[in-house]
Amino acid sequence: MPQPRVGRRRSTTPGHITDVALELFAARGFDEVSVDDVAQAAGIARRTLFRYYASKNAILWGDFDAHLAHLRELLDNVDPRVPLDEALRGALLAFNTFDECETVRHRQRMRVILETAELQAYSMTMYAGWREVMAGFVAHRLGVKTTDPLPQTVAWTMLGVALSAYEHWLSDESVPLPTALGNAFDVVGAGLERLDR
Repeated sequence: MPQPRVGRRRSTTPGHITDVALELFAARGFDEVSVDDVAQAAGIARRTLFRYYASKNAILWGDFDAHLAHLRELLDNVDPRVPLDEALRGALLAFNTFDECETVRHRQRMRVILETAELQAYSMTMYAGWREVMAGFVAHRLGVKTTDPLPQTVAWTMLGVALSAYEHWLSDESVPLPTALGNAFDVVGAGLERLDR
């Protein structure tokens, strides 16, 4: 007979909450799952969930600030002699590289994010941070302000590349994500190639 648990409840992690929520969202639909449902399935109080995430919408994004820091680090570590288009392509591919064992989970997460109408406005706020990192890199490389039209246009273009690649990857599971990203980038690569040469 199992012994009753004594002492404090096992602590949770943001990753655990995200994993539990993702399973619920994928099975029942984002709209059909409440914050209370996620908290209960994760074995935590609603109040505890809100210590980790400000809203239900935020749960799927996990620690996106850490991901943005990783993207910034990838771009900061690019040799200045590497042409801008190659730097952007390389960073895009590296940023979106995951262990093979994470592919199913990542596909599930991106399907919920990209195919749930209720998440689109929130996603735009998250994409703004991603675009800011991209625009900052381009501005630095070209010696212009981050807010200038050129780095902003490149950042929006890179977001379009990533989103179109993800949509293709979700619709055709035979295509590896790096291939989808590389193919999407190559559509605009020639235009980006001319920016700093």
